[in-house]
Amino acid sequence: MNTGASRARHLAVMLPCVAVSVVMWRQYSRLEVPWVALGWVALVPWLWVLDRANTLRAAFWAGLAQDMAFTLVVFNWFPAALHGFTQTPLSALWLGLLVLSPLMQPQFVTFALARHVARRRSPEGAFWLPALVGALVYVGTEWLVPKLFADTLGQGLYASVHLRQGADLAGAHGLTLLLLISNECVLAALRALAPGETRRRALAPTAVLAALLVGGFGYGAWRLRQVEERTQPGRELVVGAVQANITKYEKLAAEMGTYAVVRMVLDTHYALSDELLRQGEVDLLVWPETVYPTTFGAPKSEAGAELDAEIGAFVTQRQVPLIFGAYDVEGEHEYNAAMFLDPREDGKLERSTYRKTMLFPLTEWLPEPLDTPWVRQWLPWAGTWKRGPGAKAVPFRLRGGRPISLAPLICYDTIFPGHVAEEVRQGAELIVTLSNDSWFSGTPAPKLHLMHAAFRSIETRRPQVRVTNSGISALIGPTGELLAEMADGERLHGALKVPRMGRMPTLMVAWGDWLGPVALGLAALLLVLPSLAPRRKASPGLVPLR
Repeated sequence: MNTGASRARHLAVMLPCVAVSVVMWRQYSRLEVPWVALGWVALVPWLWVLDRANTLRAAFWAGLAQDMAFTLVVFNWFPAALHGFTQTPLSALWLGLLVLSPLMQPQFVTFALARHVARRRSPEGAFWLPALVGALVYVGTEWLVPKLFADTLGQGLYASVHLRQGADLAGAHGLTLLLLISNECVLAALRALAPGETRRRALAPTAVLAALLVGGFGYGAWRLRQVEERTQPGRELVVGAVQANITKYEKLAAEMGTYAVVRMVLDTHYALSDELLRQGEVDLLVWPETVYPTTFGAPKSEAGAELDAEIGAFVTQRQVPLIFGAYDVEGEHEYNAAMFLDPREDGKLERSTYRKTMLFPLTEWLPEPLDTPWVRQWLPWAGTWKRGPGAKAVPFRLRGGRPISLAPLICYDTIFPGHVAEEVRQGAELIVTLSNDSWFSGTPAPKLHLMHAAFRSIETRRPQVRVTNSGISALIGPTGELLAEMADGERLHGALKVPRMGRMPTLMVAWGDWLGPVALGLAALLLVLPSLAPRRKASPGLVPLR
């Protein structure tokens, strides 16, 4: 068979299998119970293609095809959302998504290559070495090459109350490892059951799959019972959350003037907060990210100084602590920040600040090597904020003087497990997240961002109050359960009753985001040591693909 015919046959086999796999992942990513089962089989068609690849080149192209298809199908909402923020032509954004897809999902390529090498070194008929090496390289790549949205396949298991509890061991990436190995087991069992094969070979992968399922559900049930036992009776912490649904400040400022917009935003939050306070006792008020879109405590004008004083007077007069998003300044540097205002009985106001550490690239900030006039000419929307110093547990006092330690997060901070774990190691009892998801309103992004936040609560076993300007604001329990929720695109407020819970240690808090480096080291060991990975002859049943 000539080279052209071989490549045509390769494509004829590969493309339909990739399409079937990606369609299943698209449904799985909806985070809904009916579709969560697809995660256990969605990779099988693509894995079958990889088993037919006799060369590294063929494995590479199969990995790249899955990479590009996955990016374009699962993240098909991103170009439209980015268009709303930057006004860049949609066609250019779709082209950019296609070109950058190898950087957004590189783990498919490294998985395909590592798995191919492991298959060549594994004994005839054995499935465990390629399955394990491929899975380890997959999660290791996701750790080594951070992705824009920090997405991983295991996050789809959030829809399973029991299986998601395993995230306190190794995060959502640990669940990804579970899914990858399970898909390999399904493929190995199906191969063994095919006509002409030795059916006894289906026993090992079936047993492994059963053990993974029983272990996952059993561990989840055990941890759920532990959380229930540690939930303490008594008065809950009541947090007043305000979601005013005022968005697109820049557009409003162009129409009304900057001062008028700030005036409207503050008056709306004052009114909604007062309504909450009239309904019942509130221990703490929380407003969203950049709700005060200027510097607080270092006013740039007389009007700014008056507004600063007004916010302080609001807190002092009502004697309720307030956390809200604003800008902080030090020298020539500005920061996206969370302000903590604590009124004292003597009339004084104590203030603490947390500066956002993880800034969204190319919008909130530019890395120093790229921060040039030429780059800014092409990216006029890029912000000038600087990164904060890092994770910080903030000691605070609730209404009435009760002390509490908080783990503050601002928007993009939420997707970094190690950052949140460090704040909890510093003693944080409650996660407080301020966010602005308005640029992605009407897309799956607010739901996906909320899911990230829920995993941070599972990993640390800490409840979380999440307040956004346009939704989805929520109260998240230590099991990831949404105890209260404010829908996307609505003006709402609520008194969120945070359950009291005793401390519950987790491996993620103790070791941080540990799985990635360990996975890469173990994969290298499995590939390098001849005793663990002996070579085998190529299977005569494989179809050469070049």
